[in-house]
Amino acid sequence: MKHFDDTESLITVRDWLRFAASRFNEAKLFFGHGSDNAFDEAAYLILHTLHLPLERLEPFLDASLTHGESEEVQAVIERRVRERIPAAYLTNEAWLGEHRFYVDERVIVPRSFIAELLHEQLTPWIEAPDEVTRALDLCTGSGCLAILAALAFPNAEVDAVDLSADALEVAAKNVADYGLTDRIELVESDLFAALEGRTYDVILSNPPYVNAESVAALPPEYQAEPALALGSGEDGLDATRQILAKARDHLNPGGLLVVEIGHNRDALEAAYPTLPFIWLDTESGDQFVFMLRREDLTDLS
Repeated sequence: MKHFDDTESLITVRDWLRFAASRFNEAKLFFGHGSDNAFDEAAYLILHTLHLPLERLEPFLDASLTHGESEEVQAVIERRVRERIPAAYLTNEAWLGEHRFYVDERVIVPRSFIAELLHEQLTPWIEAPDEVTRALDLCTGSGCLAILAALAFPNAEVDAVDLSADALEVAAKNVADYGLTDRIELVESDLFAALEGRTYDVILSNPPYVNAESVAALPPEYQAEPALALGSGEDGLDATRQILAKARDHLNPGGLLVVEIGHNRDALEAAYPTLPFIWLDTESGDQFVFMLRREDLTDLS
């Protein structure tokens, strides 16, 4: 790989931060996997590469880098610009709030609104989190929501389901890192196909939901993610339709179905005008995650 030219004068963290932000803006990179601008992404990559605390940039701004450190920082900046892959794949980590997860190209980079809801233990819809004993995370990917569910509902056994064996290998690493192998079972399955007879108090899912038109227009950073985890038919609702059709059979009385559907609220409500969707509030609004109780679901198969 040909290095960027004229970097010999870059000495301090501040120098490299300015350089990286300039290169990221010049390359018109897309940000959406943990940061939303060039400066924050540059700061994250530099601090991570230098093994410095991610939340403490200021004390290190005028620290000088060794020759070896400069080479490592330059290499990660070059890869971000030239390969256009998400920063999370460069660092092999992604964060949901205070929780860190291992990620690589086998899984989508975690970024679910459901994580925020689990932090609040799905209050007020679940009045007694300790009484949740069975939970399911459909399309688990890296296992992040299954892990957060296990932390939110301390007495629950959690099934983490994915169609991709590769994704489940990543999930297994994260489950082990959190010491939850005795409470989270990883299941290779096409949605509910391998779950016959299993029922749950809570079913969570962040399924593929990008429509075909949007998939075709995705920037390279998103194209680097597994296609299986992104697109879901012409209108983005193919997986959600299957979930709605079968969820009732796998919910205990009073059980909750919580599904993220991105920007598809209008299309979903048009497709199911009689379902009493409850749209859950998140910091980004109330249009991304719906909830239904078992009793709300009719036979939609």
